[in-house]
Amino acid sequence: MKNLLLYILVALTFVISDSQAQDPENPCKCCTEKHQQFNFWLGEWEVFAYDKLAGTNTIVFEQDSCVLVENWTSADGNFTGTSYNFYNQQKKLWQQVWVDNQGSQLELSGQLEDGIMILYSEEMIGQNNEKYINRITWTPNSDGSIRQHWEVSKDNKNTWTTAFDGLYKKKSP
Repeated sequence: MKNLLLYILVALTFVISDSQAQDPENPCKCCTEKHQQFNFWLGEWEVFAYDKLAGTNTIVFEQDSCVLVENWTSADGNFTGTSYNFYNQQKKLWQQVWVDNQGSQLELSGQLEDGIMILYSEEMIGQNNEKYINRITWTPNSDGSIRQHWEVSKDNKNTWTTAFDGLYKKKSP
């Protein structure tokens, strides 16, 4: 856990220090077009899977709009998690670091492609020493909802199996 927190702090330091070198006149160092690519995910959401409420999610800006912070709570309240999402200027990629109350963590990176945010994990080792890769996509829909599709590949990205397929709908005021 210490290593994960250290990773987050170091990564954010690079994002912030590199973006500050961009334009000393700009008071919002992370308000570039690249930094705003994931803004469609901001908000208060109810998340549905298979037409059933799976949970709620709140996505907000923190650190002077340099970090999108996600706070997830499952519908039964037993599963919670937080992710830190930021555009890494040096790598020219979006990165996500997820931690939850079950002791799990996941690190993803990727980019916006044709309006869809696509993030991948590095190869991971699961139960029975199976190697796998995660791919999570966020697709904004014309009605304002967002599809989050989490897939897993056990054959080096040749085939994908759905792990989660959720529909984000804005919470009613």
